This record gives sequence, C-alpha cells and structure tokens, in this order.
Amino acid sequence: MQQPIRIAPSILSADFASLGEEVRAIGAAGAEYVHIDVMDGHFVPNLTIGPGVVKALRKHSDKVFDVHLMIAPVDPFIEAFAQAGADIITVHVEATPHVHRTIQLIRSLGKKPGISLNPSTPASAVEYLLDDVDLVLVMSVNPGFGGQTFIESQLAKVAELRRRIDATGRRIDLEIDGGINFETAPRAIAAGADVLVAGTATFTGGPTAYGSNIRRLRGSA
Repeated sequence: MQQPIRIAPSILSADFASLGEEVRAIGAAGAEYVHIDVMDGHFVPNLTIGPGVVKALRKHSDKVFDVHLMIAPVDPFIEAFAQAGADIITVHVEATPHVHRTIQLIRSLGKKPGISLNPSTPASAVEYLLDDVDLVLVMSVNPGFGGQTFIESQLAKVAELRRRIDATGRRIDLEIDGGINFETAPRAIAAGADVLVAGTATFTGGPTAYGSNIRRLRGSA
C-alpha cells in the first residue's frame, strides 16, 4: 500500500558552504528525510562526500538521514556511514556481487537497508530482496550528477515495483530520484512512488522558498 508522500531533499543541490544551515532549513520547512548522495568517482562519474560530513551534519538535524551510496566496492564503508549517523543506507544492486550479504550487514548495524536500481536495471532485480529491505530506490536519471532530465521509462518500473511491494504486505518505501520537479512529481506519485528525492526543486529560491517548494512537491498527488 502506498504510504503518505515524504520529501527527501538531496543536499547535492544545497549550498555546500553552509550545509549545516541548509539541513536545518529543510527540516524546518517540512522535509521528512535528508537525502545524502555519496559518490566515489568510480561507480559514478562524480566525487562528493564521505562519512565525516554525515557525522558533522548529524548534530544539525533529527530528520531521517537517507544515505545513498553510489560507490563500489561498498561493503568496506557500510560501518563507517552507520556510525556517522545514517538511518537508511541504500546500496546499488549493480555495485556488489553479493547484495544480499550487504543488506544483512546494514541490518546487523541497526540501520534500515535500501536497494537502488539504475535506469537500465529491471524491477525483477529485487525479486528476492524485497523481504529484506525497507526502501527501494528507482533512479530516474543516470546516477552521478544533479540537474539531469527525467527518464520517462522509469515510471513503468515504479508501477511494477509498486505491485511487487504491495504483494509482500510490507511497508517498504518506494523512492524515486532524478529529475523530480513540480511537473514530474505528480506522475511519479501516480505510478506509486511515496518518497520523492528533489534537489533543485527544493533548494531553488533559497531558504525562504524551501517551505513552499516542499509543500508544492508533496501536494503533487
């Protein structure tokens, strides 16, 4: 069953010179999650932040830290991000040959495991993982950079995953990330997504606009 819509602003679009203030501002503006994109310049063509930044931000927010690891290998870094304050740790099914073991590791550290799918990866890739994860993330752009154009074909994947998740009877977040704005958000919600990762759409206009941006995204349904 589709859960209430939650907004997860990606700090990749925030002012990196003022990340603590930015995280506090989106929390005050009504965001439920803080989406933290971790890139290694290897699995994806960009380099962002490590567990030290997550740890530094933790004292600025009591919101859910939704940490998206776009790195390979991923297992050696799971514990560091767990200790830094991640609440949800999402890994890519494409990033490790033993993804179930990785999910077990995340769970053993007391964190919620998530699994992410690149645009070319079919929904069937998570068929034997849904009993073990708390979040499924559909990438609606190719991971690595913010500000890309939404890939329309991913709406069908969201709809298929919605059916698969509902069949389990479990409360699993169905998150979508990439090109989410005021035009694409309602279509993502209609397809079955219930967590929207929105970077540019949230952070445009500065802190005084964050509240209205988040309300508009949430009201897209």
